[in-house]
Amino acid sequence: MNIPVELKYTKDHEWVRLEGNIATVGITDYAQSELGDIVFVELPGIGDEIKQSDTFGTIEAVKAVSDLYAPVSGKVIEVNGSLEDEPMLINSDPYGDGWMIKVEFDNSDEVEQLLDATAYEGLIAQ
Repeated sequence: MNIPVELKYTKDHEWVRLEGNIATVGITDYAQSELGDIVFVELPGIGDEIKQSDTFGTIEAVKAVSDLYAPVSGKVIEVNGSLEDEPMLINSDPYGDGWMIKVEFDNSDEVEQLLDATAYEGLIAQ
């Protein structure tokens, strides 16, 4: 199971790459492997405001449909348009080409609530 140490994680299996006040968000390798083949993803629009722990979209796999939960609050500044035609990028490259949204956030306290790689690894081992 791939759990990059430089990322932060949520208990709902989203990952976050922080660069200044920009958070790139996707789902973890564990989440995509549990879902199976991803066939559709519904994401917010650019300019939409999202709130930490609220649903920001859905992901549909052959097995199930799951909600996506915001790891931080802020404004969506970019959406991965490639996922519209190629949702399977989430399966093949969850931490790279399979990223979902970029969020401009301003509350660093929310970042402190996220899990590091060791804590996330402990969570999925349960």
